[in-house]
Amino acid sequence: MIDPRTDGRILRGNQTRRTIVRRAVDIASVEGLDGLSIGRLAADLKLSKSGVFALFGSKEDLQLAAVRAATKIYTEQVVDPSMEVTPGLGRVWTLCERWLDYSEQRVFPGGCFFFSASAEFDSRPGRVRDAVADASRTWQQIMARTITDAVQIGDITSGTNSDQLAYELIALLEAANGIALLHDDPAAYVRSRMAIRARLSTVCTSPALLP
Repeated sequence: MIDPRTDGRILRGNQTRRTIVRRAVDIASVEGLDGLSIGRLAADLKLSKSGVFALFGSKEDLQLAAVRAATKIYTEQVVDPSMEVTPGLGRVWTLCERWLDYSEQRVFPGGCFFFSASAEFDSRPGRVRDAVADASRTWQQIMARTITDAVQIGDITSGTNSDQLAYELIALLEAANGIALLHDDPAAYVRSRMAIRARLSTVCTSPALLP
């Protein structure tokens, strides 16, 4: 049996796939997932169209691979660093800060990958929409659970509706992304940070807990 760790063809194939998917994610963040095509990626990366087709097989498979790759990058940039912070209001704030940094620093050229993908596929049933919806739902659950932890610890007042607060914070994050992109206005991130801080100040148990 061939060991994939030592077989050069498999290693090269895996690297080629990663390169293609990363390029696909960057294109999709600007032009949408419908802007992806096997021919376009082959031309951009100077690969054979048949070689790219062999790795993915269809446009939908390519789109799904892009969503999975974007989810991994997003998790590494936003979620994982936030989970290193002690549970409580500080972790809630860090989630928001990491998200704004991820958008502002253009980890994806088109801003938040999922902001644009959600708008593109929100009314289009199918596997791609389901994958985008799952990623969005997971993010909402992470935010709500982090808020719940802060309530249980005593950093956020008891009785706070975690799902509602998560909804409001995410709306403020996405507003910054959308306005900054549409109007080329980086001040949108400053305004969202101020709005998030103001909202958290209404539910935190001590002003000293705010950064």
